[in-house]
Amino acid sequence: MTQEQRNSWINTFVDSLTLRGAEFTMPRSTSLAPAALIGVRAEDWDRVGQEAKASDCRWVAAWGEDCGQQFTINVCLYKPSDYLVVRTTVERATPVLASHTPYFPAADRPERHIQDMFGVAFMDHPDTRRWTRHQAWSDKEFPLRKEFPAAGGIAGSTPPDDQYRFLSAQGAGVYEIPVGPVHAGIIEPGHFRFQAVGELVLNLEEHLGYVHKGIEKIAEGRDAAGLARLAGRVSGDSTVAHTWAACMAMERAAGVTPPERALYLRALMCERERVVNHLGDIGAVLNDVAFAFGFYQFGRLREDWTRLSGQAFGHRFMMDRIVPGGVTTNIEQSAIDAMRQQARALPEELTKLMAIVDDNASIEDRLETTGVLSLELAKALGCVGYVGRASGQPFDVRRDVSYAPYDRLTVKVPLYRYGDVAARVKVRAEECLASCELIAQLLDTLPSGALKATWSAPSSTVEGVGMIDGWRGEIISYVRFAADGRIARFFPRDPSWTTWPALEKLVRDNIVPDFPVCNKSVNGSYSGHDL
Repeated sequence: MTQEQRNSWINTFVDSLTLRGAEFTMPRSTSLAPAALIGVRAEDWDRVGQEAKASDCRWVAAWGEDCGQQFTINVCLYKPSDYLVVRTTVERATPVLASHTPYFPAADRPERHIQDMFGVAFMDHPDTRRWTRHQAWSDKEFPLRKEFPAAGGIAGSTPPDDQYRFLSAQGAGVYEIPVGPVHAGIIEPGHFRFQAVGELVLNLEEHLGYVHKGIEKIAEGRDAAGLARLAGRVSGDSTVAHTWAACMAMERAAGVTPPERALYLRALMCERERVVNHLGDIGAVLNDVAFAFGFYQFGRLREDWTRLSGQAFGHRFMMDRIVPGGVTTNIEQSAIDAMRQQARALPEELTKLMAIVDDNASIEDRLETTGVLSLELAKALGCVGYVGRASGQPFDVRRDVSYAPYDRLTVKVPLYRYGDVAARVKVRAEECLASCELIAQLLDTLPSGALKATWSAPSSTVEGVGMIDGWRGEIISYVRFAADGRIARFFPRDPSWTTWPALEKLVRDNIVPDFPVCNKSVNGSYSGHDL
C-alpha cells in the first residue's frame, strides 16, 4: 500500500469533518510521526466521535495535559494502515468536552481517567463514577494538574473505597460474590464483583486502580534516561516493550536514529519477552484446569528461556537494557549460538505439548466454548494482541504499521474467530512459533556496528509517539519534551486498557468456577492499567 493510499482515509475523514461544520486549529499537513495530527475546536469534539464511528475507525487511546489556562486533550484513532491523533483544548475555567463513549465503548475508562486526573467533565458519558485511585484525593483535587504535588496530600493510609456503587441485579436466587482486591496468590490487587444465579454468572464488574503509582506525574521533569527506566516499570512483565515504545517516542521527538545493531537487539529482546510470557501463561491456564503436567512442562520451558536471557543480556527480564538512542548490552557469539539452538528446539517441543493438550478430553471440555468473546464485542472494545486475534481482529503493529527492523522481516500473525479460552491459548502457542522464526531471522541477519547513537536532549518543545507490539499487543507511548530538554508529559497506553473490559463481557453466562481460567486467558496487567 502506498503512502498516498494510507493517507486516503485520513483525507476523507478530514473532508467529512469539514462537511459536518468542524473548524480546524492547525495546518492539515501537521504530523506526529508516524501518526497524522489534526486539531479541532472543543465544540467539534462530538463530531470527531461521530465521524470516527462512521469511518469504522478503532478508538485507540486518549490522554490529556495541563497547559496552564487550558487543558489539551488528545485521542488516537487507527484505520488500516495509519494512525491519526486528533487534538483539542478546553478552558481551565470550564473544562467540559463531549464524550466519545456513546460511539466507542473503548473510550469509557480512558475518559474517566482523564476526568479523575484533570477534572475534565465528559458530557453524555454513561458512567461518571471515579475510576483511578479511589479515595486517595478529594473530588476537588486532580493529580495531573501542575499544582498537585507528586507525593499527594493524604498522610497515612488511604481511606477505604467502600461506598463504590457497583451495578446490581435483582431477582429470585440472585446473589453477589465479592472477589479481592487482595488475592490468594502473588498477583496485584483488583476487585471483582459477580452477580450469579447458582453457578451461572449474570454479570461481572471490575474495580481496579489499587496499584496506582503516579507514573504520569513522576515522569515530569525527568531526563530521557530517567524516563526510559520509569517506562520499564509501567508493567514489569512488559519491561522491554514499554521501554522500547518510550524510547521510540523520545527518539522521534529528538530526531535521533538508533544504530541498526541496536534495533535488531531490541527486537530480539522483545520476541524473547513474548515467548517467555506466553509459555508461562499457557502453563497457568492448564494449571487452572488441574492439568499439572502441562503447568510443569511450560514452566520449565519458560525458565529455560528466562535463564538464557539473563546470561545473554545481564538481566532475566532484560530490564534497563534499552536506553534512548540504542541498547546498553551487546550479545556474545556463544549467546547467539544458544539462542539459535533454543529457537530451533522450542517448536518441536511446543508442538508435542500442544498435541497432548489437544488430545485431552477434560481440557477440551474446560477450554472450548468457555469465555467466548464475539468478533463484534472484540471490535467494539478495540481489543488487540492475542485477545483480539482469537476473536478475528488481525492487527499487529509489527506487520501493519511496521517499524525497524520488522519492516525487513516476515511477521506471521495467527488468527482465530471463535474467541474462547482455547482460541486464546492457540494464538499464544502459534505466536511462540512465529517468534522463533523471527528470532532466527534476527540472528541470521544481525548487523555489526555501534550499540548506541549519541543522545542530545532537545532544546525546544517537541513531541513524539511510539507504537510497539508487545506480547499483550499494541503499546502506545506519547512523550513531550519541554524547552529545557526534560520531560513535560509522558503517557503510556498498555493493551490491558482494552482487554480488562473484555473480561467483564466474556465471562457472562459461564459458571463461576470458570472465571480463573477466563481471567488467565486474558491476563490483563493491573500495573499497566493503573498508571
